[in-house]
Amino acid sequence: MNIWLVMIIGGLITFGMRFSLIYLFGKFEFPETMRKALHYVPPAVLSAIIFPELFIRNGAFDVSLTNTRLLAGGIAIITAWLSRNTLVTILVGMAALFLLKWLGL
Repeated sequence: MNIWLVMIIGGLITFGMRFSLIYLFGKFEFPETMRKALHYVPPAVLSAIIFPELFIRNGAFDVSLTNTRLLAGGIAIITAWLSRNTLVTILVGMAALFLLKWLGL
């Protein structure tokens, strides 16, 4: 099958799903329980993406001081807690990872 055809069909399916939710937004009310539950979706998804990157290195669970991603993640968590600013947290976390890798830890 042609790769372009797969990409176009995938894009149309994604667009259709998102457009249908945007179109239906405001047409009916969500139950309060569902609205509260959906509030936890972004943190859960981000945790599922980020935690394996922090704790798994070379296919094994690693919480040692040589795990630069975990150290940089800890610095980013502290920065987020103190600053409450997403951009500052991202920049400090990236700088910490760069410096830790540059230092050879």
